[in-house]
Amino acid sequence: MEASAVETRVFVEVRRRLQSALLIVGEPKEGGMPMDVSIMPSLLQMKTPTGCTEVRLPAEVRLVPSSCRGLQYVAGDGLHLRLQAHTEFSTKLISIFNQSLQAQECCTFYCQSCGDVIIRDRKLLRILPLPSENWGALIGEWCCHPDPFANKPLHPRENDCFIGDSFFLVNIRNDLWQEPKANTKVICNRCKVMLGEIMSSETTKFYMTEIIIQPSERSFPIIPRSQFVQSVIAQCLVELSSARSTFRFTIQDQDGKVYILLWLLNSDSVVIESLSSDHIKKFPLLEDTLKADFSSAWNAIKVLYQPCLRSGDEKLASSWESDISVHSLTLPAATCLELLLILSRSNAILPPSLRQMNSFQVAFLKM
Repeated sequence: MEASAVETRVFVEVRRRLQSALLIVGEPKEGGMPMDVSIMPSLLQMKTPTGCTEVRLPAEVRLVPSSCRGLQYVAGDGLHLRLQAHTEFSTKLISIFNQSLQAQECCTFYCQSCGDVIIRDRKLLRILPLPSENWGALIGEWCCHPDPFANKPLHPRENDCFIGDSFFLVNIRNDLWQEPKANTKVICNRCKVMLGEIMSSETTKFYMTEIIIQPSERSFPIIPRSQFVQSVIAQCLVELSSARSTFRFTIQDQDGKVYILLWLLNSDSVVIESLSSDHIKKFPLLEDTLKADFSSAWNAIKVLYQPCLRSGDEKLASSWESDISVHSLTLPAATCLELLLILSRSNAILPPSLRQMNSFQVAFLKM
C-alpha cells in the first residue's frame, strides 16, 4: 500500500468458492473530503485532494470491476459494495500436522515457544491417526459379540507417533531421567511453558499448539507465536469439520473448563486489509502484526466466538457441552487465553458492522 497525507482504511473479504468479494472503503481521517475510488482487476485506488492510497491484490485474486453491485454507505464503516472475483481455488488442504512427519525418518521435537529440544533424533516407524474420542461407544454397532477392545487403551511404542484432534501421543520413557508419573504436566525446562501431560508410564500427550516436530537435519523454524497458534487451530477446525461434519466447538483446558465457544462459518476466505498505524499499536503483544507494512492478504477461516469467562456464560457453555453435535478441543489453559486474545484482536480491527452476528462476535483466523 502506498499512502501520502491520507490514510484510508480498506477491507476486502474474497470468498473462493462463491467467487465473490465484499469491499469496504473507510472514510479518510480528514472527514468531509471528497474521495474518488477506482477499482481495477488487481488494484484498489482511493484519491483525495491531499493524497492517494493504493492496495494491491494478491496474484491469485482478480476483481471484475463491471460487476459492482449493492453500493451503500454504512455509518461508522464507510462505503460497502460487492463484486465478482476470480480466484485460483485448490480443494486440497495440506495439513501442518502431518507434512513434516514421515515414517522411517529421524525427527526432533521442539518447544514452539523457545526452541528447546524435547526429544532428539527419534526415528518414527509408525505415524497413525487416532480414532475419534467416542469410538468406544460405537463398538456395539460394529460388533455382534462382546467388545474386543474393552480396557485396552491405545499406547504408542517407542517409535510410534499417534495423532489426535489437537495432540500427539508418543512414548518418551527412554528420554526421561526418572520414572514418569501419570497425570503429571510436561513443562519446558527453558521457558516453563506447559507442553503436554504424562498419561501413563508408556504414553505422553503433547499439544499441537506447543510442539514443532521437524526432521532432525532441519533447523528449528522461528514462527511468531500468534501466527502459529492461529494456523494450528484453523487447520484443526477445518479438518474436523470436513471429517465429522461438525461446525461448533468448545475450547477447554485440561481440567475441562470451557474458555471459548467457536462456530466455524467458512474456510475459503482471503482477507485483504490495510491497517492504519493506530490499529497496529493497540495490540503490541501480537508480534507478527508489528512486522506488517500496513497492508496484508492472507487465507483465513471465519468464525463466530463467545468467551466463557464470566459466571453468566456457564448456562450457554453447558448447553453446548451437552449437544452431541459440538466437539471439544482441549488445550493448555494459557493457550486458551492466547487464542481468546487473538480472536479479540481480529474482531477489534474489523469494520464495526462486521464485528457482531446475533449474540456472537466475528473473527478471522489465519491459515
